[in-house]
Amino acid sequence: MANHHILDSHGVDISHKDSWHALTTDTLPDGIASIDLTLLELLHKQEKPDVLVPLADLLDGSGALASGLVKEVYELIVQHSSRIGLWVTADTDANALKELSELLIKKALIVIHVPKFADGRNFSFAQTLRQMGYQGEIRVAGAFGRDQIAYLLRVGVDSFVLSEHDMQPDSKFSIDQAFTALASSYDGRNAADLPMFAGA
Repeated sequence: MANHHILDSHGVDISHKDSWHALTTDTLPDGIASIDLTLLELLHKQEKPDVLVPLADLLDGSGALASGLVKEVYELIVQHSSRIGLWVTADTDANALKELSELLIKKALIVIHVPKFADGRNFSFAQTLRQMGYQGEIRVAGAFGRDQIAYLLRVGVDSFVLSEHDMQPDSKFSIDQAFTALASSYDGRNAADLPMFAGA
């Protein structure tokens, strides 16, 4: 992921400190983690790394946690990992998360991958996780806009994966501005709380 940067909630590049490894799968999108590794590599490592696994691969056809071989492989991954995180796509049904709350709440990191630029479901996804009581780190990766960062911070996102291209300033919006665009206490519920509507 050399062409990506991980920024914390203050816009500080924390890529060099990031310890997460994404488990290699056929569906692994670019930019989920700084390093990816195969299951075989994980099983042969001396140390136990922090590992991100795809939530979709842990579920059966009905959206419940799978049993059998899938469960056994997941338990093997857990045994060989220091911490376990999950990555999910923003087009996952946010309501389905509530059925998986017991699994999700225990994870140290959840990465929400946004597959398409126009997809705004990452907002409801992050908000649902926080409403469920999730206290871990929420990270957003994929096709989201810099102008969405301040709003994503408001719904509970902690860190962001940006491409090298998105890190470059343009004439409209610098990366620093992306983290300070909403200096008010606006929480996404009432537009009248924004400063431009004060006294209206």
